[in-house]
Amino acid sequence: MAWRGNISKSLKELRILLCQSSPASASARTFVEKNYRDLKTLNPKFPFLIRECSGIQPQLWARYDMGVERCVNLDGMSESQILKSLEDLVKAGGATKA
Repeated sequence: MAWRGNISKSLKELRILLCQSSPASASARTFVEKNYRDLKTLNPKFPFLIRECSGIQPQLWARYDMGVERCVNLDGMSESQILKSLEDLVKAGGATKA
């Protein structure tokens, strides 16, 4: 999973939007609990923004160069699917810089 260390090289910002209590956000909450520390350790100065809002659908937002943003709806995804979505967003950002 070498891509985890390249997040700060591929993206400008990563936002995770989730609800603190809804079942739809359960996997997103689990993803944050299990992966945040590792991702932040590998990318210490990178802005990982966790936004909690009651009733919101879970989403993953990636911001690239020039203000370009991509969103992935996390509703119904498992933790491993969320990780794969993040990997795809990171790799997409690296492809635009090549």
